[in-house]
Amino acid sequence: MNRLLCFAASAVVLSTLGACTADNDELVQWMEEQHKLVKPNVPPVYPPKKFDPQAYEGTNGVEPFGQQKLIPAGSGAQGAAGAALLKARAHDPQELESYPLDNMTMVGTLIQGGHTVALMLVGNRLHTVKVGDWIGQNSGKITKITEKEITVNEIVQDAVGETIERNSTLQLQEKAR
Repeated sequence: MNRLLCFAASAVVLSTLGACTADNDELVQWMEEQHKLVKPNVPPVYPPKKFDPQAYEGTNGVEPFGQQKLIPAGSGAQGAAGAALLKARAHDPQELESYPLDNMTMVGTLIQGGHTVALMLVGNRLHTVKVGDWIGQNSGKITKITEKEITVNEIVQDAVGETIERNSTLQLQEKAR
């Protein structure tokens, strides 16, 4: 009896699998028809603009690493950022300007003289900074200190070489390195 039952179950399973392959053939045929009907619409890729480098001839032209490369002459859109860069260069250098912001960690805040002061860990040394201090290598000036973060206004060059201002934040780190 068990053999007969096992044989009957095997027959049902095989017939079901046979029906699946028939359905699968119909599905494959439909997919091939749909593939033939669909035409992709891809816009053409245009070649990049040709870059013509200018040779540096010592006496003529702009020095590649000179100060005049930082502030393009006659740029009206750069007025505020250019003026901010000149102002940033006019101050006395501060110790934390020699470190990138990535190497700095905010570990806390204090109240000194009625003003909020942030505690910064740079390497193995702890520094205090206040609003108006300069930090980072991109002429960053601290504009705001809260219990959770420091806001720094930096002056950087964008991809096309124009001077722009951007705000960066250093968040409070619960566990310092």
